[in-house]
Amino acid sequence: MGIFSKHSLSRRGSTSSPTSSPTTSPATSPAAEQKVTFKACFLGLIASMGGFMFGYVSGQISGYFNMSDYARRFGDKDGKFSSSRQGAIVGLLAVGCLFGALIIGMAVDRFGRRLTISFSAFWACIGIIVEITSEHAWYQLAIGRFVTGLSIGALSVVVPMYQSESAPVVVRGILVSCYQLFVTIGIWVSNMVNWGTHSTYNNSAQWRITLGLGFLWAIILGVGVLLLPESPRHAYRNGREEEARKIIAGLAGVDPNHASINDQITEMRVQLEEENLAAGVKWHEIFTGPRMMYRTVLGMVIMAGQQLCGVNYYFYYGTTVFQSTGITDSYVTQIVLGVVNVVSTFPGLWIAQNVGRRKALIGGAVGMMVCFFIYAFVGHLKMDFADPFNTPAIGKVLIVFACLDIFFFAATWGPLAWLVVAEMYPPKYRAHCSAVATASTWFWNFMVGFFTPYITNDIDFYYGLVFAVLCGCLAIITFFFLVETRGRSLEEIDTMYLSYVNPIKSASWQGKPAPTPNPDGMQESGSEAGHHKESE
Repeated sequence: MGIFSKHSLSRRGSTSSPTSSPTTSPATSPAAEQKVTFKACFLGLIASMGGFMFGYVSGQISGYFNMSDYARRFGDKDGKFSSSRQGAIVGLLAVGCLFGALIIGMAVDRFGRRLTISFSAFWACIGIIVEITSEHAWYQLAIGRFVTGLSIGALSVVVPMYQSESAPVVVRGILVSCYQLFVTIGIWVSNMVNWGTHSTYNNSAQWRITLGLGFLWAIILGVGVLLLPESPRHAYRNGREEEARKIIAGLAGVDPNHASINDQITEMRVQLEEENLAAGVKWHEIFTGPRMMYRTVLGMVIMAGQQLCGVNYYFYYGTTVFQSTGITDSYVTQIVLGVVNVVSTFPGLWIAQNVGRRKALIGGAVGMMVCFFIYAFVGHLKMDFADPFNTPAIGKVLIVFACLDIFFFAATWGPLAWLVVAEMYPPKYRAHCSAVATASTWFWNFMVGFFTPYITNDIDFYYGLVFAVLCGCLAIITFFFLVETRGRSLEEIDTMYLSYVNPIKSASWQGKPAPTPNPDGMQESGSEAGHHKESE
């Protein structure tokens, strides 16, 4: 089955009843006759520049700490970086991302996806200016990374949301996963630029060139997204049905009056009527709405898991980690890790389209768990810490398992965490829930970035055991709680959660009547809801 293979779901009949829902399955789809178009792919790739910016900013910092000019200007008196200073410079980016993710949740529904993405991209330029004008104050660098982080955090919420709402079902998995692919490319490009500048220059050009290129990526995204259409679901929910119809048809390569377009418009109308929107969504509703506590917490756990897998340990501190193994040019090692990260994400695109989300996430978590166990025990028990050059074979083993770890992450949790969260929520709560879930990943990104220097100073390679255990927990959580969503429309996924579909059996779910409102405002789904209550 090819990477652009079409999955079909049973076509929904037109209905205006807010309580009716068709019977569907992943084997049949309202998008079965839709096409893979250049327009849809172009939309996914341009929007994915938000991921590139994230990767570029995240990857560049690892190389800075070993640059002579950077250490002379911003290090301690001995030209080295204390754990607190290093952790603050690295971690404040994630703090900014956390606040950016939370703030943007209140703006994206009001201003639309396109304008929000464009504004967020250009905001990054302010942070770059603060950083690039730094002379000797390390805290100015940290503040600049915080300001840039506001932009990156906002983009990490809006870009996957925009892609999932706009992409035809047939390529939604691939296009949303391209966000993570561009993250990996951004990391690799920053590694390459750092490698080229650290040995070529002895002045501030070592790091200012890398920073300055960030303006280019922001301009490409900020201008490019304005050439794209608005999210059709956002347009529909703001009363622009004909615009939504034309956008869906254009992206899917069919006539605006095609049956599949009519079906999708009907799905949107049914869902909107069910929600009976009257006023703005209150933040507490993402926990109190129908089946929302379950989904909100699960999304937060999935996005936290993307960081607690431990892969950023290599990217943030890779040059430092691998210097300790006796490798003379740790920049080359970072480039190797970056190449592995990029190449491994391509299988992730195929997996997102052709393999179930659950299977991939469980397999990836187990693979990373095994790699971290080996990495931790071999590094701690076999490495000669007094002189790593006495154990060169051990250093190579560590790099091999670091590469394997990155492979499992890049092919599964890297792209699929963004995709699962982008698919999980109904439109009424999508912006707020995506903001909270993404804030979760940035919170743990900060925790890993800030505390890693302290932890590795105390327990060295045994730090890997922490990530190994966490990966095992993520596999268990995914098995018992995550619903399989491959090949489903966003409206159908909402029905699955409202209908209390058993996650373990969700891949074979054939569709059941949609939940109907109870007098207390909660929703149940006929006999299945009754069964759920009895089991409780």
